Amino acid sequence: MVLSERQRDELNRAVADYLQSQGLGETLAAFLKETEIGSADLDKKYAGLLEKKWTSVIRLQKKVMDLESKLEELEKDVQGGGSSAKKKASAADWIPRPPERSSLTGHRMTITRVLFHPVYSTLVTASEDATIKLWDYETGDFERTLKGHTDAVQDLAFDQAGKFLASCSADLTIRLWDFQSYDCTKTLRGHEHNISSVCFLPSGDFILSASRDKSIKMWEVSTGYCVQNFLGHREWVRCVRVSPDGTLIASGSNDQTVRIWSIASKECKSELRDHDHVVECLAWAPPVATAAINDAVSGDGKKDAKSNGPFLVSGSRDRSINIWDVTAGICLLRLTGHENWIRDVMFHPGGKYIVSCSDDKTLKVWDIKNQRCAKTLEAHSHFVTTLDFHRTGPWVATGSVDLKVNVWECR
Repeated sequence: MVLSERQRDELNRAVADYLQSQGLGETLAAFLKETEIGSADLDKKYAGLLEKKWTSVIRLQKKVMDLESKLEELEKDVQGGGSSAKKKASAADWIPRPPERSSLTGHRMTITRVLFHPVYSTLVTASEDATIKLWDYETGDFERTLKGHTDAVQDLAFDQAGKFLASCSADLTIRLWDFQSYDCTKTLRGHEHNISSVCFLPSGDFILSASRDKSIKMWEVSTGYCVQNFLGHREWVRCVRVSPDGTLIASGSNDQTVRIWSIASKECKSELRDHDHVVECLAWAPPVATAAINDAVSGDGKKDAKSNGPFLVSGSRDRSINIWDVTAGICLLRLTGHENWIRDVMFHPGGKYIVSCSDDKTLKVWDIKNQRCAKTLEAHSHFVTTLDFHRTGPWVATGSVDLKVNVWECR
């Protein structure tokens, strides 16, 4: 690049000012001699000019990279979809696209959970720094911090109306927060080791928790009392999730099994075995996913493959994602492609996809019907530990060991 005489002179004076501000006297003297600028000629208008220009270049470079990334995505869409790519995708086809809409920073240790509020434009995040933070995910603004836990917060859950938030921690407690006043209304104690997972029953009257003490407990929200223990896992229970109709519980464990429990009988109905490592995460399939799962199974050439479910998806440290027919107690489909432990998994609200995140630093979108990875996003610079897909809006959030929460827009 060729600079004009005037531009060259301004650059030289800005460099000289920078050297002077950094106290590099010998270098400055040599530079002034080489460029034939007298020390008396240094003008205050050049003070800090080099730093300002440099930061401007960095900002512009980021904007260019973002625009190039968006252009590349649009080109892929056009090439892959032809004229149909011009049509606006329905909500059932929304998938996250790079780059991230916003990157939220504030936690001081690993992000353990991200969770969208079912009603408000609020994203709740938990961390090993023992705090829970609230953000406006549309603007990226930080709102407040909920403090009370004294060790890593491991999981979060809202009741269906979003009036109450439950959090569980390595401090052996579960806390119930009023999401109107943001006060902690109850602290539940009873587990003897790290509490790794928590969820509400659909009615909102009970909470389930899973712990390293190998137990699953059911708590009554109104009293805070433990009303039931579910025992059977031989190792740390990593995850517990309740079925959409509120009749079944699924739990995943370090013992490499998934157990299905009946809430009515309080007994273990089945033990699902197909993983070769710790079962990290679970998600029940919404009814809308039934057609895609049955199509996938039929495509495998299995006769009489139609099933009404319920279906469950599990993610494991063996790098696989399994889809189970819970009634039959069998693994229907196995999705592989991640290159490290799978840390979180959930169904797309539209039922056509499964979304997963992994220690391979990626977020993957899986086409259930065709049993293939439809999209891979390089989501973070370190292990991706958690994800959430908004129930009704085009948003996905991810959290990572890199201390960032990224919000992705879907289209």
